[in-house]
Amino acid sequence: MGYIDAIILGIVQGITEFLPISSSGHLVIFEHLLNINMDNVAFEVFVHFGTLLSVVAVYFNDIWNMIASFFRGITHRNVGKTYRDDPFFRLSIFVIIGTIPTAIAGLFLEDFFVSIFHNIQLVGITLLITGIAILSTRFIKPKTVDLTPKKSLLIGIAQSIAILPGISRSGFTISCALFSGMSRENAARFSFLLAIPAILGATLLHIVDLFSSDTVGINIAPLLAGFLCSFVVGYMAIRFLLSVLKSGKFVWFAPYCFFAGLVVLLFIS
Repeated sequence: MGYIDAIILGIVQGITEFLPISSSGHLVIFEHLLNINMDNVAFEVFVHFGTLLSVVAVYFNDIWNMIASFFRGITHRNVGKTYRDDPFFRLSIFVIIGTIPTAIAGLFLEDFFVSIFHNIQLVGITLLITGIAILSTRFIKPKTVDLTPKKSLLIGIAQSIAILPGISRSGFTISCALFSGMSRENAARFSFLLAIPAILGATLLHIVDLFSSDTVGINIAPLLAGFLCSFVVGYMAIRFLLSVLKSGKFVWFAPYCFFAGLVVLLFIS
C-alpha cells in the first residue's frame, strides 16, 4: 500500500468511524472505486488504533474516572451503594452491559460478517436503512431520561447490528439512545464511550491476525501515515458531530446516507 492510498483510507476511516455514515460501508465503496486491496491486516490495526485514540483524547477525563470508579466500586464492601452514589461507576457498568451484544455477535457470527463484508449491493441497502434510522429521530421530542441497564443493552444491540457494512455504528446507537429518552449530549457521550471496547476488540483481533501472518517486508511508513490521518480526522469528526448534535441538526446526515446508498445501488453495484 502506497502513501496516497494510506492517507485517503486513513482520512475516510477517521471521518466515517464517528460520523453517522458508516466507516465499513465507505471503506468497501472506496475499495471498489480505487481498486485497493483492503485485506491488509497491518493497515487495519493502525487505522483502528488511530480512531481509538481519538475517542480517548476527547473523553479522557470520563474514561479515567470510569476506570478508577469501577475498580474502586468492585472492591468496595457495599457495591450496591457505590452503584447508587457514583455516576461514573454506573456508567462503567452500563458500558460493559452495552458491549455484551457486540461481543456475542463478533464471536458467534464472525464468519457470516466476513462473508458479506465486501458485498457492495448490501452496502447500498444498509446505507438507506441508516438514513431512515437517522431521519426518524426528527420526530423525537427532546428529553433528559437517565440511562439504565435495560437501555444500555438496547443501545448495545443497536451497536451489534452496526457490524453490518453500511450500518452506521454512531448513527444507530445515537438514534437508539435518543429514542430511549436520553438528551443529545448524553446520547453522543454514551455512543462514543461504547465505541471504545468495540474498536479495541477489533484492533486486538487484527493484532492477533497480524502476528499469525507473514509480516516480513511490511513498509511501516504508509501505515503510520494512515494512523496519523485516522487519529487527527477522527478527533475532528467527533468534535464536529458533537456540535451538530448540540444544534439539533443530527438529521442532516440522513440525506447523505440516502444519496450514497442510491449511488451505490444505481452506479457502483
